[in-house]
Amino acid sequence: MDVMPLLLLVAGSAAIAAAARRTPVPAPLLLVAAGLVVSYVPGVPDYTLDPHVVLPLLLPPLLYTAAIDSSYLDLRAQTRPVALLSVGYVLFATFAVGWAAYLIVPGLPLTAALVLGAVVAPPDAVAATAIARRVGLPSRITTILQGESLLNDATAITAYKVALAAAVGEGATWAGGITEFLVAAVGGVGVGLVLMVPIHWLRTHLKEALLQNTLSLLIPFVAYAAAEQVHASGVLAVVVVALHLGHRAWEVDFATRLQEDAVWRMVAFVLESSVFALIGLQLPVVLRGLGEYEGADAAWYALALFLVVVAARFVWVFPATFLPRALSARIRAREENPTWRGPVTVGWAGMRGVVSLAIAFSVPLTVNGGEPFPHRNLILFLTFTTVIGTLVVQGLTLPPLIRVLKFPGRDTQAETLAEANAQAQASRAAEQRLDELLTDERNALPAPLADRLRQVLERRRNAVWERLGQVNPVTGETVDDTYRRLSREMIGAEREVFVKLRNGRYIDDEMLRTLLRRLDLEEAAIYREAA
Repeated sequence: MDVMPLLLLVAGSAAIAAAARRTPVPAPLLLVAAGLVVSYVPGVPDYTLDPHVVLPLLLPPLLYTAAIDSSYLDLRAQTRPVALLSVGYVLFATFAVGWAAYLIVPGLPLTAALVLGAVVAPPDAVAATAIARRVGLPSRITTILQGESLLNDATAITAYKVALAAAVGEGATWAGGITEFLVAAVGGVGVGLVLMVPIHWLRTHLKEALLQNTLSLLIPFVAYAAAEQVHASGVLAVVVVALHLGHRAWEVDFATRLQEDAVWRMVAFVLESSVFALIGLQLPVVLRGLGEYEGADAAWYALALFLVVVAARFVWVFPATFLPRALSARIRAREENPTWRGPVTVGWAGMRGVVSLAIAFSVPLTVNGGEPFPHRNLILFLTFTTVIGTLVVQGLTLPPLIRVLKFPGRDTQAETLAEANAQAQASRAAEQRLDELLTDERNALPAPLADRLRQVLERRRNAVWERLGQVNPVTGETVDDTYRRLSREMIGAEREVFVKLRNGRYIDDEMLRTLLRRLDLEEAAIYREAA
């Protein structure tokens, strides 16, 4: 097996993603563009998306990283809009896009058109939220987009299976399709609920951070495979488990959390970078198989389908935003009156991604009778152009659109006050606990050490309030910023001395690593406070 193409893919996509951080262009768009360009460089091998790799090996960790960083409480508060988008919109888009394709493309059977509709129905699980975070969307809209992207793949994959069964001649019925959808959804949630408790128990009882993080890397694959084994939704199983573990992450020891955060950030960076580069690299593969559909006809079909995909989202999003409020007095009393800016943003944030391409590549070559699957190559082409079109057109214009809409900015003053009050309550509880412990003779400490513990609490309590204080007229820093900068300078000076002592053979490398780790933990604490 030649691993060089894989190494080049990972290294190249990581380098482009890192470079994108220094440009105003979102990384997914730059990666797709680079993939398109590189795909025609002489000597570059074909990178064909294999659905047997993408769905069980790439999708679970991408979903897991997105879900474990999401807020279960925020998602629960937005259950209705998330469900209307992740289930209602995906089914609506499947039928709307499928029917439009049936009318636009001569000779395309309705069953094959519905397969295409299901393939392009789900917005991408990474692109929209990555752009939303970068441009600073309001938290409610970001939560809705996150929730949609976590759950819509399950709906789309199930709808695809039902449409495919009809297309290949397996006699699918409406009742059978609804039953399959319910089994997949309920089964996926059920598998997630069954797995989440023992997995969390293992995470809290394993005593070594390395073992806990090894388990963490296996969790999304285990959840996905277990659900798929019983013909349930692996996507929902992964999301349920990840949301539970993220909600209970405070029960895991600090070393595991520090390592896990670093590990999953690296995994997500590599996978997301490689996935978007892979999308661009599919162009030669897709065009070679296009066959009879070339030139003006293919371009017209691609443009028409792109416009239908974009329009269908707006057709669904606006009624889904305003109709429930018009019909329910309870919703009107409980929720603020939405403006038109929210649905415009959600409607335009409908970029498609690698899941759509992976599903399209899984369309079989033949139907049950042995005849070729009708218009399979065209389905691949239209999926590719829709993915590229939404990523480029919507992805490039979403940030300026959000700026034009002028959403209210975050109230940083109020957020800092809330953080300071929370820290003050926690510090008071810690002080009370310290006083209780010091009354026990078994916990006796010399006065300087007891005072040091209290100083740590005082420092933590004051740090947030200091962010609200005056800035240094010379440097523009707050008192807290200056404190952190000086702390890092002091730690750097200590680190240099330790290295000089090691180089002079006054201490050995093992002792150097111990001393450096101690400084690293202190610097990490300072860095996390600043972040």
